[in-house]
Amino acid sequence: MDLLQLLQASPPVFIVVCAVLGLIVGSFLNVVIHRVPLMLDREWREQCRELLEAPSDTPAPEPLNLVTPASRCPHCGHRIRAWENIPVVSYLLLRGRCSECSARISPRYPVVELLTGALSATVAWHFGFGWQAGAALLLTWALIPLSAIDIDHQLLPDAITLPWLWLGLLLSLWGVFVDSPAAIIGALAGYLALWAVYQLFKLVTGKEGMGYGDFKLLALLGAWMGWQQLPVIILLSSLVGAVVGIGMITFLGRNRQIPIPFGPYLAAAGWIALLWGHDLTQAYLHWAQL
Repeated sequence: MDLLQLLQASPPVFIVVCAVLGLIVGSFLNVVIHRVPLMLDREWREQCRELLEAPSDTPAPEPLNLVTPASRCPHCGHRIRAWENIPVVSYLLLRGRCSECSARISPRYPVVELLTGALSATVAWHFGFGWQAGAALLLTWALIPLSAIDIDHQLLPDAITLPWLWLGLLLSLWGVFVDSPAAIIGALAGYLALWAVYQLFKLVTGKEGMGYGDFKLLALLGAWMGWQQLPVIILLSSLVGAVVGIGMITFLGRNRQIPIPFGPYLAAAGWIALLWGHDLTQAYLHWAQL
């Protein structure tokens, strides 16, 4: 029995493999979360310099992408060795500190790894071995860095959002989750729904209530799940966002003037809709008929 046959024949093995794979991918997602905003900032600065035709008096910075340079401690520059980069395990062995300078390592790193592993295992349990599970894993692994980057920088990078939007439309050709008409209409309706809310809010208040990245993220989710799931996603994200926002203002004293990123709520609602959206819709329709 080869590996694929084993994964197909044994759901527990498939779940464990996806969980371990999720831990490994989560380690890479930490790199994405940290470096993509830095890469975009460097790109924007270079574009501004070229637009203004301003001479560059500084030497060219070292290459920065998702591979180069190798991971290192931000405090002392210590290069992270292989045994120090094992998901979760290395953090525990190092007791959350750099082996060279003893600077504290952010707990976000193991949290992202554990979250990615847990969500990957949930996807494997829900869909079982097959194309749907593989596609759902890819979407899960995109939504995690999008959420974290939006929390940190209030930014949803096109470098992640747009390729996954096109991937959702491509998958619709084979009906992995929905057919092409539902996916195309979902992408258009997702973008236009939040765009209309944005324009109305701006007209009434004179302020911008959300960014264009939110429009693209909902378009992405519409492309993957079809227009039928958009009401569930919008309602769930709005409800959770309102509850969390009010809680932060009431109990944590957050300044009302500081904007709260909406991307993480859209991402969470989209992931829930991917797995249980149909069940939630059916449960609501049943409750409404009582």
